[in-house]
Amino acid sequence: MAKFLADVTVVVHILALLLIGLGGFVAWRWPKLIFVHMLGLAWGILVNVAPVPCPFTALENFFRHQQGLGDLPGGFNAYYLYGTVFPQSWLPAIGIGAIAVVAYSYVGVYHRWRHRDHSEDAHAHAVHLG
Repeated sequence: MAKFLADVTVVVHILALLLIGLGGFVAWRWPKLIFVHMLGLAWGILVNVAPVPCPFTALENFFRHQQGLGDLPGGFNAYYLYGTVFPQSWLPAIGIGAIAVVAYSYVGVYHRWRHRDHSEDAHAHAVHLG
């Protein structure tokens, strides 16, 4: 059971990373999700720049200990991403790209919110003849 729960934790962790990176684009469709995305983004930045442990990594380590395994060597990113999904040497470029993607998604959210407000005003003040 601990292995299954560790695997579920990995999947949830990956989904959280996707929300952090791409949640702004999801907010183009569901604008209120931007606040969840912003909290996730702030948490992701805090975990990566400060000595704050990620709760998903801690939970996976707990389930690994239940199986008689040790902590993830180097943490979640080092274990699952660096050298597997991309080389660690690409990390600076990926960081810059991630900032650009999030910024672009926020511009899109702002544009859609602004456009939505104008379209609601147009519908509220529409004059129908006959």
